[in-house]
Amino acid sequence: MRALVQFTYLQALSCIFPVVIFGALALSKFISIPLIPRYDFILIVCLLTQIVMILTKLETIDELKVICVFHLIGLALELFKVHMGSWSYPEEAYTKIYGVPLYSGFMYASVASYICQSWRRLDLHITGWPNPLFSFGICFLIYMNFFTHHFLIDARWILILLLFPIFYQTTVHYRILNKVYKMPIILSFLLIGFFIWIAENITTFLGAWQYPNQQASWSLVHLGKISSWFLLVIISIIIVAQLKRIKSHQKEAPIHTKNL
Repeated sequence: MRALVQFTYLQALSCIFPVVIFGALALSKFISIPLIPRYDFILIVCLLTQIVMILTKLETIDELKVICVFHLIGLALELFKVHMGSWSYPEEAYTKIYGVPLYSGFMYASVASYICQSWRRLDLHITGWPNPLFSFGICFLIYMNFFTHHFLIDARWILILLLFPIFYQTTVHYRILNKVYKMPIILSFLLIGFFIWIAENITTFLGAWQYPNQQASWSLVHLGKISSWFLLVIISIIIVAQLKRIKSHQKEAPIHTKNL
């Protein structure tokens, strides 16, 4: 029971950035913010939160670098998806580029923030990490499929099947109250993706963005989106893991994160 309480506490600390975004979305949905469009207000909140987390050392400079990478990756995906009509941001804002508010990149960055902080707080390391050729290869193919499936076949299920031979030996080890626990990394991908899907339902209800079927009234995000978040989490963890590996100059597993 003590381990569960400690795990919940550490996860809550790691979720500060996502919780702040939820708070800004809820506040701006139910309370009118004077003199500034809602999306611009959320962007200001995200920027201030990022500054505060660095100043209070809740986040390290190296973690900030990783988060900036995810902000750019997420913004590029948003620009394409909104252009293709996958979802939309219906409200006006000064900080919108081609229909995409700049705060949207922080939603991807918040996922990276959670992964980095959870990794550090749980003293996480990974054994059986695959060859970088395979890990970066599948990462690239997954990211490209988010774009190419609009023009070619959607290869997500093929990519999911490829994960098993690539990561079948890969295990996540994490420490709670000086006791080490472990789970297969593919299970961790799925669990994080599932909870992000729950968060997505909350954010769409709060008007963060809209899917075409939510324009008349809010409805539950399709269960199939779990597979999308599952794949996005894989991209996130692979990038974070490889950056940690490069930083620590290790050439074999396990991947330790003491210095990040």
